[in-house]
Amino acid sequence: MSANKVIKTSVRNLVEFVLRSGDLVATFTGSSRMVDGSKIHRKIQQSQGSEYESEVSLSIVIERPDVILQISGRADGIITTKDETGLEQITVDEIKSVTQDLETIEEGYNPLHWAQAKCYAYIYAAQHGLAQIGVQITYCQVITLEIKMFKQSYSALELADFFDSLVTEYAMWAKRLGDWVAIRDASAELLQFPFSAFRHGQRQLSVAVYKTLSRGLKLFAQAPTGTGKTMATIFPAIKALGIGHVEKLFFLTAKTVTRQLAEEAFARLRQAGLRCKTLTLTAKDKTCFMPEAACTPEECPYAEGYYDRINLALHDCWQREAFTREVIEQYAREHRVCPFELSLDLAFWADAVICDYNYVFDPRVYLKRFFYENNGQYCFLVDEAHNLVDRARDMFSAELTKQSFLDLKKNVNNKLPPLAKAAGKINTFLLKSGKLCIEKSAVGESDYCVREQPFTDILPLLRKFMDLAEKWLAKNEPADFREELLDIYFKVNAFLRTSETYDERYVTYVEKMDKDIKLKLFCVNPSELLRQAVQRGRAAVFFSATLTPLNYFSEVLGGEEGDGKITVPTPFDHSHLSLLVADNISTTYKTREKTYEVIVDSIAAAIGARAGNYLVFLPSYRYMEEVYQRFSLKNPLTRVIRQMGEMTEEERAGFLDQFSSENTDTLVGFAVLGGVFGEGIDLIGERLVGAVVVGVGLPKVCLEREIIRQWFDKDNRQGFEYAYVYPGMNKVLQAAGRVIRTEYDRGLVLLIDDRFSQSRYKRLFPPEWQGAVRTNSVSRIADEAKRFWMMG
Repeated sequence: MSANKVIKTSVRNLVEFVLRSGDLVATFTGSSRMVDGSKIHRKIQQSQGSEYESEVSLSIVIERPDVILQISGRADGIITTKDETGLEQITVDEIKSVTQDLETIEEGYNPLHWAQAKCYAYIYAAQHGLAQIGVQITYCQVITLEIKMFKQSYSALELADFFDSLVTEYAMWAKRLGDWVAIRDASAELLQFPFSAFRHGQRQLSVAVYKTLSRGLKLFAQAPTGTGKTMATIFPAIKALGIGHVEKLFFLTAKTVTRQLAEEAFARLRQAGLRCKTLTLTAKDKTCFMPEAACTPEECPYAEGYYDRINLALHDCWQREAFTREVIEQYAREHRVCPFELSLDLAFWADAVICDYNYVFDPRVYLKRFFYENNGQYCFLVDEAHNLVDRARDMFSAELTKQSFLDLKKNVNNKLPPLAKAAGKINTFLLKSGKLCIEKSAVGESDYCVREQPFTDILPLLRKFMDLAEKWLAKNEPADFREELLDIYFKVNAFLRTSETYDERYVTYVEKMDKDIKLKLFCVNPSELLRQAVQRGRAAVFFSATLTPLNYFSEVLGGEEGDGKITVPTPFDHSHLSLLVADNISTTYKTREKTYEVIVDSIAAAIGARAGNYLVFLPSYRYMEEVYQRFSLKNPLTRVIRQMGEMTEEERAGFLDQFSSENTDTLVGFAVLGGVFGEGIDLIGERLVGAVVVGVGLPKVCLEREIIRQWFDKDNRQGFEYAYVYPGMNKVLQAAGRVIRTEYDRGLVLLIDDRFSQSRYKRLFPPEWQGAVRTNSVSRIADEAKRFWMMG
């Protein structure tokens, strides 16, 4: 192992890894209120006198013959007082928020709390030459804010022995990790690009990514389909990891298929000589072995004794390099441990984590074990970043519905009258709020009202509800309404948390829907919160084939002055794509019924010149169904399939399997524009030779889209573009991008909509579309398609 390689860990991770034991208990603890816990910490710290120094960063380097450890953390407080003789006395304070009544908490309530505080005390005493130091645990009840303290005094020698015992236990794992890092880094240094040559533009993107990571910056990159974006980002990231510019990679994406592409990229790099441990993090509900059981040792054998078996499971897993879902589930069954918790524990040892956006960005579920206490030298590779805009709006928004509180009130009225009363007051408040909805919606029968400021009067009612709910939930008693209460508790918690980040980028709206009323804190512009989230790491790369226009995406994704931007040209010969624009056909909602037949005929004309596999994208399920049925009747000899609503992963795979390169007859697949088949699928060569895109992809007019439009109209006078045009054209570009996937592919794309000739849409065309041919008749489509295929 190289002498300068230091293995870093936090005090909390050290303590929990060595001392954890027993069952995995997912009983309610109120820990979801981490924001409230932080506020309680600050309140206690601020109430202390000048002798109290809060949030003291501590770090120590431990050198063993075979490993160097850097152990860091942040003590809640260092208290400096003087005894009766005038000698200085130092006490380390560790603050813990609890939902239990304080009379139930004794000194030995949680040994891990004492262990953590003793580690801080050891580091402080060692660095300040203290022979004796105090350790204090301060428990604060989150509802009453009452405080209970326990204090012990330790000699430096006692603490040194305790700390040394922890380090000795951990050092075996740290040495294993250190040895592995040396192997990984050596392989990364020697690693060559795993293909014979870079594609055109791929090297340019790779260089830009490497420079971004090495300098700790952000990059917004648009690279067309076929550039090889996944490898062009992962390869330079591995190089940066090997040199030490970053310490862990997070490859973030929204779709299963792109997670698989990342896994395949790492597999190819391993074939080229890379040694690298990767973890694919799968959602808990998808990987759970016992979805009907509670996460308790009484009901789930994978939770019972989890911590007694987890280290052996980790030991056995160590031999593997690709911790895929299948591998994790295999070891979880062998060692009888929860697969999701196993994957979280493996994340500490992985060099790269492949996961959904929410594990980094969502305030409800982000990986606090990595990001809450200390921001590491992490790099975030954000794939298909155009999807993050609306995902971020969802993550940072929160809503409540009147009916849920009314139902809960009825269900708990007999057993928990005070809680029922609190739920009733919230129900009444939301009912009154609904009466404010005097503006008639232009987007349906719902009534609504929108305001810039939140309804602050509801916050005390929600806090009262939270306090009562926590008090009962903390007892962990079974009840038929428990899951219902827990669900509302988390929604109220999210609402309160969101109210604390509420600023001018939010609006509040109340919407009447049938017999229900919804109150929502809607994050219109997520840029600032994304900017803050990215600061959990060292560097970030946002990339997609369709970050068009780049300035828009840079703005709403949290870009700042000085961030990098790059647009990579297509690597493919423009002559391989025939782009036809039928701008004589209107597909607006009002004119659709009049254009069904001409669209059917246009599709037939586009596919008639060459047998092969085609995809047709339409703006909605209803529109798709109409065109599908009419096309099927008019073209009975053509094989057709269509996307169904709520398809399972197996059904999606079955749909795509129909697009075989072995097909000798024409296949036409009908799908929804912007749906699961509109992006992220890779049908290479003869598997797809053409696509028809009907409409400009505008999102359906709804209350939230109109709020976005109005907000950005005030901000920059581009409301319609931000709310409708840019998201819509992204769907079009993604759908059309399914056709040309490699330098050998040739294909045809037909765009149908008169708006494609308008400047606001044409200026969003990529350079390779500048040679588009306008067709003003069905016969012209057929002629141009025939001419293109004859040229091949």
